[in-house]
Amino acid sequence: MATLKDVARLASVDVSTVSRALNGTSYVHPDTKARIMKAVEELSYRPNVLAQGLRKGKRHTIAIIVPTLHLTIFDDLAQEIEAAARARGYSSLLCHTMDDPKNERECLRRLRSGFVDGMIIAATGKNTHLLRDIHADGIAMIQIVRRQDHTISSVVGDYERGSYETVNYLYRKGCRAIGLINGPMLKAPYKARYNGYRRAAADLGLEEICTREDQRDGVTNSFEYGYSCTEELLDLHPDLDAIMAAVDIQGMAALKALRDRGISVPEQMRVVSLTGYSIGNYLETTMTSQELPSRQMAEKAVEMLIEEIEAKPDKKPGIQNLIFSSSLMERESG
Repeated sequence: MATLKDVARLASVDVSTVSRALNGTSYVHPDTKARIMKAVEELSYRPNVLAQGLRKGKRHTIAIIVPTLHLTIFDDLAQEIEAAARARGYSSLLCHTMDDPKNERECLRRLRSGFVDGMIIAATGKNTHLLRDIHADGIAMIQIVRRQDHTISSVVGDYERGSYETVNYLYRKGCRAIGLINGPMLKAPYKARYNGYRRAAADLGLEEICTREDQRDGVTNSFEYGYSCTEELLDLHPDLDAIMAAVDIQGMAALKALRDRGISVPEQMRVVSLTGYSIGNYLETTMTSQELPSRQMAEKAVEMLIEEIEAKPDKKPGIQNLIFSSSLMERESG
């Protein structure tokens, strides 16, 4: 990638002249400016507008980058992040990636061109090098819900503990054939949930009953995925008496699939979501869930992001990884 120094060298001027020509901060002779712009074009140089904006302190805008809002915890989180940012004098831009690495990459490339001062992101895990590059350019960044890169600060949940506690909760309710609808192990929360489930099953002497999540990467946060996984579990394990769903939309789909088969909840089957949010309390059959403190997580993520944005270059905060525990909310489905 071409730098300001490369442009200056090709145009036979010093770096400060290139900077003045591109920023329009002071007069540059038209012939010199034309030579600089020709060098910019030849080298395909793209100025880091965001870094310039940070130095000038003019934007006061952050980006919220999430897979989707539809029937997910990201709906609650995005609203809380926006409110917390507004209270600190920052506005927000929202980007949906649909958990598609290509969409995420395009979103990141656009944002790095100067629209925002920082980013709060739930990443796919497939654009790590780009995220690190953007962060190295001086753009503040916090991971939310998913800690995909250990070099960038994060605010996440204790998914392994929540999963472990849920298996034990269902065991105390008398369940002995507990199925897990999960997601691709590439994404840290899904891996942690499986680890908690596996550890609890081993401790209690239970069989592991899991869907083949790694074969369906990219569609796990969907009603269709949850419905098909529930059917798979029921077909392969007739003795199934409980379903743990990684996220609420999967749990909602499980409730629908069970109703379609005439299986009563919770008399014949218990259903628990491992990442619940506010909607769980408003369903026809209210859903038992492990609920994360979305407001506290959002407020802390914004606090950490703005601290990084406003810190002097030589006093940037170190990497932080904050882990919030979930709380089991017992409702009708469990």
